[in-house]
Amino acid sequence: MAWLGGALLAAMSACANAQSYPTKPVRIINPFVPGGAIDLVARTVAQYMSGSLGQQVIVENRPGAGGGIGIELAAKAPADGYTLLAVQSSLTINPNLQKKVPYDPVHDFAPISKMSSYMFFAVAHPSLPARSVKQLIALAKQRPGQIDYASVGIGSGTHMAGELFNYMAGVKLAHVPYKGSGQVMPDLLGGQIALHFGSPAFVPLVKNGKLVALGVTGASRSPALPDVPTFAESGLPGYEVTAWNALFAPAGTPTAIIGRLNGLTVQAMNQPETKALMDNQGIEASTSTPAELGALVKVELAKWAKVIKAAGIQPE
Repeated sequence: MAWLGGALLAAMSACANAQSYPTKPVRIINPFVPGGAIDLVARTVAQYMSGSLGQQVIVENRPGAGGGIGIELAAKAPADGYTLLAVQSSLTINPNLQKKVPYDPVHDFAPISKMSSYMFFAVAHPSLPARSVKQLIALAKQRPGQIDYASVGIGSGTHMAGELFNYMAGVKLAHVPYKGSGQVMPDLLGGQIALHFGSPAFVPLVKNGKLVALGVTGASRSPALPDVPTFAESGLPGYEVTAWNALFAPAGTPTAIIGRLNGLTVQAMNQPETKALMDNQGIEASTSTPAELGALVKVELAKWAKVIKAAGIQPE
């Protein structure tokens, strides 16, 4: 019976710790540079949590290795609720695209909640002589390997959007990986890079005429740019790439803490001002239960494995 008493005592201690949580600042690791959609969403949630938890919640950008550095850092952090991970759907892409990643997206993390979802926007520097997806396909066939496109890292949604385009259109755009949107933006605006399958953070640059939108990767048009057709409308039926941003904790984080953080994340994303901010950026506030996020990770791992194999992309 001693073991039963010990187990009960441990459970009571964990419950007490969860009720007093947090007693110090909480950090949310963003494994990419500032400036992208994930950064906007993470900072919005962090600000709301700070007010609700009574402790400062800080977003810490730790870019590198296509997000791998920050993701590994979060995976190896203590499972006490003081280190969280805000990450995009590349979490389920990299394990299929790279021979070895320093984390397991299923077993190393405790899902908290999905935060948002969004499509990508194929945006080009005005000097690129294409104003539609059809024109881009024709140009890419004339210039195989000569048109470069930027991504926010190997395995990111912006990378896979370009590779799926290459596969389905029968062309070869040259992939140039960056560490994040904040680095892509100046090079794209300066014309050093011709094309980018960008997050909604690039929508304002289209609206002010600094970039040209050729198409959107969603199943339907974006309310942010309703006049821009989908890739499927533009001659690539079946082409669709959508991304999501979600919040995780290291595996083993107490269930009570996960539940509290889930509730706060859902509240943060459902605030009217948050929805207005997201709508303006072309982002959909989209939350989930921890179980739903866990199921999504498993489904996406299988999906991208099939896409990568079909596209003939060899793990590096």
